[in-house]
Amino acid sequence: MSYKIGLVGKPSVGKSSFFNAATMNDVPEGAYPFTTIDPSVGEAYVRVECAAPEFDEHCTPSVGFCESGTRFVPVKLVDVAGLIPGAHEGKGLGNQFLTDLNEADVLVHVVDFSGETDLEGEPTEGHDPRADIDFLENELDMWYLDVLEKGLERYRSGYHGEDKKIEEDLAEQMSAFKTNKDEIKQILLATDAGLDPEEWDADTKERVAREIRKRTKPIVIAANKMDKPASQEHFEEVTSDPDYEHLTFVPTSAHAEKALKQAEKADVVDYQPGASTFEVVGDPSEEQVAGLEQIRAYVEEFGGTGVQDVLESALFDVMGAIAIFPGSANGRADSEGVFRDCFILPDGSTTEDFAYHLHSDIGDGLLHGIDCRSNRQVGSDHELDHRDVVEIVTTN
Repeated sequence: MSYKIGLVGKPSVGKSSFFNAATMNDVPEGAYPFTTIDPSVGEAYVRVECAAPEFDEHCTPSVGFCESGTRFVPVKLVDVAGLIPGAHEGKGLGNQFLTDLNEADVLVHVVDFSGETDLEGEPTEGHDPRADIDFLENELDMWYLDVLEKGLERYRSGYHGEDKKIEEDLAEQMSAFKTNKDEIKQILLATDAGLDPEEWDADTKERVAREIRKRTKPIVIAANKMDKPASQEHFEEVTSDPDYEHLTFVPTSAHAEKALKQAEKADVVDYQPGASTFEVVGDPSEEQVAGLEQIRAYVEEFGGTGVQDVLESALFDVMGAIAIFPGSANGRADSEGVFRDCFILPDGSTTEDFAYHLHSDIGDGLLHGIDCRSNRQVGSDHELDHRDVVEIVTTN
């Protein structure tokens, strides 16, 4: 599992319910602050169309599973606790919250779109979900701004005889955010900040910090509790607001997903995670039938519960990740079967990147790759596409 998705949200919005629905782990759920104190880590899955049928093979996954031609590839999901006003100042679980958050490659912000919880997670009515979105982004921006200020101090206190470059000092100071001097320079030019920090005012610093945060800590909004009428009204308002065009929104009902998975486990329904329908196969009670029909209406209207869509949107749409299958051009299999693995790699990954992802020795001895669909040899610098099936030819 090379990617880590961070799950964040204020208390009582359904964050732990989302985590449990995605992983079927049993973490505490409750309508009170800090239900989750330590970060819970679980295995969730993203769907990838399996390549095995194209080769007239039946896959034998070493991790995850395959169902009806859909491969469920594991990713790490972290339920991060501690989002309260002032977290960037160390309030609440502040510093630990930011540390846990920074380990994530992409964030899923669970927001109660029904408007029934205020900023502290207390019951209310008519709360604008935009306040929650602004709240998280502001906490992150202020955190980034604090680190940026330290980078500026590093630049100012440096040896004046050097040909100093602001992007190098900022990149070094902000390296924990997985950025580099080239990206920093690009951001400084794109935001019209320029390369002379002595000319930056407070607004410029905030603008630079925000843009670095947006590029290095992308966010997908899980618009939760969308099975309520008020949620759907809020969703239309927020997604049509130009101030939020930089975010991806996915209608979600964590409650519906968890209910379906529990019913599937109890042999009451036949349900594939992420599907837009399900079949009742057991003998549910009248109360269960009523609940399932409400869920059916929701998933048919929205094309699913949204839980799978959120994870896949975060990984494939926002992060641009690709799934790669190790293959064999001549169709041979080992004793344990074929198409055992499916790896998630960053967009732009090459044959060489894939080889090193498999093992450093394989990368060191790389000769070339083979595109197993065309049986064509590809070089070490060949850029891979989503769902490529590649054999690595190596001396090791």
